[in-house]
Amino acid sequence: MNAASFYPLFQQAGKVTIDSRNVNKGDIFFAFSGENFNAAERAELAADQGALAVIVEQKAFENIARNIFYVPSTLVFLQELAKYHRTQLKIPIIALTGSNGKTTTKEIIHVVLSKKFQTQYTLGNLNNHIGVPLTVLSIKPEHEMAVVEMGANHREEIKFLCEIAQPTLGYITNFGKAHLEGFGGFEGVVKGKSELYDYLKNKSETILVNDCDPLQLEKTKDYSPKISFGLSTSDYQFEESSQNNFVGLIFKGKTAQSQLTGNYNFTNLCAAASLGFYFGLHFNDIKSAIENYVPTNMRSQILEQNGKTFVLDTYNANPSSMAESLKNFSTFKGAKTVIIGDMLELGPESAAEHRAILKLAEDLHFEEIITVGNHFKNINSSTRAFENSAELSIYLQENKISSKNILLKASRGIALEKVLEFIT
Repeated sequence: MNAASFYPLFQQAGKVTIDSRNVNKGDIFFAFSGENFNAAERAELAADQGALAVIVEQKAFENIARNIFYVPSTLVFLQELAKYHRTQLKIPIIALTGSNGKTTTKEIIHVVLSKKFQTQYTLGNLNNHIGVPLTVLSIKPEHEMAVVEMGANHREEIKFLCEIAQPTLGYITNFGKAHLEGFGGFEGVVKGKSELYDYLKNKSETILVNDCDPLQLEKTKDYSPKISFGLSTSDYQFEESSQNNFVGLIFKGKTAQSQLTGNYNFTNLCAAASLGFYFGLHFNDIKSAIENYVPTNMRSQILEQNGKTFVLDTYNANPSSMAESLKNFSTFKGAKTVIIGDMLELGPESAAEHRAILKLAEDLHFEEIITVGNHFKNINSSTRAFENSAELSIYLQENKISSKNILLKASRGIALEKVLEFIT
């Protein structure tokens, strides 16, 4: 069985899932296997639940009478089916990657374009070799375009994801110090993320460029077709707006004020607005989309509770995003406490990068600096250095934070958001 022969059955499906707990009538279930589990054991159960088809990679579980099909690799077949589905779609697909801000940018682009088009987009953080195929397979006949987020922690990954999604337009949010261990340093990050440019150039597809980023300018110099924003010579020019810790943009004297914090989100808004204009939206629609978007994903999220203002930014962290978060937070009015957790996957540069961030926090003169994680604990001699979030939670139950403003920023593995309920 190959993707082309299976495709007519796929066209009848409600959705594709790899979660046996999420199988509904008419779905296609891909039974993945791992070291400690074998989802193929749930193949018959999925069929009982009404699955239209089940894909397994153990011949013993095949039951063609019940549409339980064997393939050598469920992952490879998922990817091949997504590739084939993409060839049947005649719609624009926008691909996003970058070291920081890609998920927020993806969501803003989605809400902007949805003002005019039926737009599908990457849900949550499904941006890897499994998530991108699932996103592509979720595109239905009624969708007029899609926004696909692509994450990577090593070279050749973005190239591979582009071969699946086959984007017609792409944007790299920035090049930062993320996943340094897998990429082999910052130069590896630049080369890895630029694989999106390489794909688009080879296909003569459109690139969105922030003209204020020297690396983006260098990588796309003399290339066309290109959309640009940022400078007076760019296709679209915006000014930054700031109001009550929230960032916004101004276009030809008209303001769109977001519910996002941090001037680092200004370029994310500019990218979304530029694509909105490129695809024929009016400013009022762009303004409405930006102003009504409320972050709920622990990225640049502002919460007001117990008389305090929290900046919850605990979904991811690297030296670039951590530095920007600290600088932005330092502009808040009133007493400020920062709770910062380890930045993971930095490899040999980890100690130096954590040391630099701790020094930056000290230089910004916050009322209190609390660190979480072994990387910070190894360099922080303060009594407010904790090994994990659980240890900090115990401390917070007996020690109140008096500051009105509190920033929580860390890599996902630290689960720093868990301490929020203990801050009163």
